[in-house]
Amino acid sequence: MHPFADLIGFRIDAQAAGKSSLSLEVAPRHMNPHGVVHGAVLYALADTAMGAALYTSLATGEQCATIEIKISYFKPVVSGTVSCEGEVVYRGRAVANLDARIFLGTVLVARANGSFAIFRRASEA
Repeated sequence: MHPFADLIGFRIDAQAAGKSSLSLEVAPRHMNPHGVVHGAVLYALADTAMGAALYTSLATGEQCATIEIKISYFKPVVSGTVSCEGEVVYRGRAVANLDARIFLGTVLVARANGSFAIFRRASEA
């Protein structure tokens, strides 16, 4: 269950061994005033894909949270199904680095890199 992904309309299609695959069917609610998918929607897709990829490496009781993300947008998206591949680049004890690539079909429309904290909640430490 992922309430935020449900709100935006993401599907987590696959998660395994430091990788994830998500998709989003573009709808009118995803558009900005210029008629293209809002950058924040693609950013959230990348963030969620990276988190889903990292989740596969977490031990019982561990959690992760985004520290920072840098994203580059290459092409506008106006319709169709957008897919995103998340992948762990580096996994340390307390910090991980991940990449995400967003596609419309076979066209790369955005790429992101992010750092994530790995931790246990204070009540669980």
